[in-house]
Amino acid sequence: MASVAHAPEHDHHGPPAANVSSRVDARLLGIYIFIASEVMLFGSFFTAFFFARIIVPNETWPPEPFELPVYLALINTIILVTSSFTMHWALQSIKRNYRAGLIAGLTLTFLLGLTFLLIQAREYTRIGFAPKDLAFGSSFFGLTGLHGMHVFVGLNLLLYALIRSIRGHFGPKAHDHLGVEIPGIYWHFVDVMWIIVYVTVYVI
Repeated sequence: MASVAHAPEHDHHGPPAANVSSRVDARLLGIYIFIASEVMLFGSFFTAFFFARIIVPNETWPPEPFELPVYLALINTIILVTSSFTMHWALQSIKRNYRAGLIAGLTLTFLLGLTFLLIQAREYTRIGFAPKDLAFGSSFFGLTGLHGMHVFVGLNLLLYALIRSIRGHFGPKAHDHLGVEIPGIYWHFVDVMWIIVYVTVYVI
């Protein structure tokens, strides 16, 4: 009597696992796509700002009697650029399994970012005009305020990463420090966007 062949038993039930790229981690790809959408968002605000500048009837910018604290904004720019270096130090430290450097780098980055935000808040209270003052006021507060909100979000991500680093949640392997790398990518994006905002609003 011929034996009946039985199909091999499988432990897996349900749909097959989704294909995973070996080149780019899905979480890294997610933050890159998110940043691309944020670039488009900032682009719309830059468009509004330049449009407000074009329709100003006189040649001076900002329009009289408005004045911008250029040197204070320069100090803020230096602070934020410095925070990119401390963020890079934090990531490189955990890649070398140097936890003290990771904690110190994240702490310094958070404090520098907080200082930037406090200086910007002080600038708002003493700048002498409000969002309701002409298209210039609306576009200025819209663009710098949008960036300020991104800094605030970045600070929350940094704080969460700092708490996790203190608890020993990260390691030197690539998949073990994504919780530092992803906030770092976002923070570098925030820094680059501020340089563009500073040049566009305060310098040109």
